[in-house]
Amino acid sequence: MTRSVRRPTVADLDAAWEVIRRHLSPSPLWPAEGASPALKLESAQPTGAFKVRGALAALAALETSVPVVTASAGSHALGIAFAARALGHRTTVVTAVNASAAKVAKIGEYDVELVQVGTSYDEAEAHALDLARQGAHYLSAYNDPHVIAGQGTIGKELETQVSGPLTVVCPVGGGGLAAGLGLWASTRDDVRVVGVEAENNPVIRAAVAAGEVVDVELLPTIADGMSGSVEPGSVTVPVIAETVAELVTVTESELRSAMRYLVTERGLVAEGAGAASVAAVLAGKVQAHGTVVAVVSGRNIALPLLVEVLDGRTGH
Repeated sequence: MTRSVRRPTVADLDAAWEVIRRHLSPSPLWPAEGASPALKLESAQPTGAFKVRGALAALAALETSVPVVTASAGSHALGIAFAARALGHRTTVVTAVNASAAKVAKIGEYDVELVQVGTSYDEAEAHALDLARQGAHYLSAYNDPHVIAGQGTIGKELETQVSGPLTVVCPVGGGGLAAGLGLWASTRDDVRVVGVEAENNPVIRAAVAAGEVVDVELLPTIADGMSGSVEPGSVTVPVIAETVAELVTVTESELRSAMRYLVTERGLVAEGAGAASVAAVLAGKVQAHGTVVAVVSGRNIALPLLVEVLDGRTGH
């Protein structure tokens, strides 16, 4: 059954901004250097990823007496765990049994109930939705107006960090970040948002082209934070279609090259999804309009995988 989710509004964005300003410091913006664009370091968030923004905004909109259940590949779960502690919510997090070990270990540091089911995000999400039918509020990692608005607060910070026309490049999984930045960009006439998907997981690009979520072949990707299908009827699809200027894809080789580049040239650790926007810029896939800002969305990567990438190995 397709859930009915309302579209986020500029009023949601403004409300989210008030919450975020109370709980998070602005993430750093590093200037362009060499081949690199300017970098918006969401990897510097206390949970290591941007998703804490949407989590705070969404939980702040709920009564603390309402139990929350969510499904996540990792970073959204960390954000929810952080927000639940900050705001006093009771939360259950569902992940696949093969979710990132680094992210699962960090979730365990918070006072949340952790359930691991299935071998894919889709299976974890289905289980979380079943749990929600028993009386909890299901909080999607992307298909939620408050989550989307929370992610859009990155744009609010950019307004104070850089002037003039902007091209903001961001990774796209379920589309919450791209939709949030698109919502913010809709309030500006000098901002262009470019979304970046893994070539092995072009779910949103296919959905935007078709006007609805469609089945696509999903192949393994190092960008686990951007992998998996999208909930049917996800509100992120029409928002992205209307507010995001362009969607591009990057290969596994381009993702790995960007991860190595960030470590060796900029001194930054980024997971696969976190390096996607930089990968697109380095590969010449982004048309510049003013200052190009790449969102480095997260740093939560298992050490063995990072070593593999830095060694130039392709993995399995």
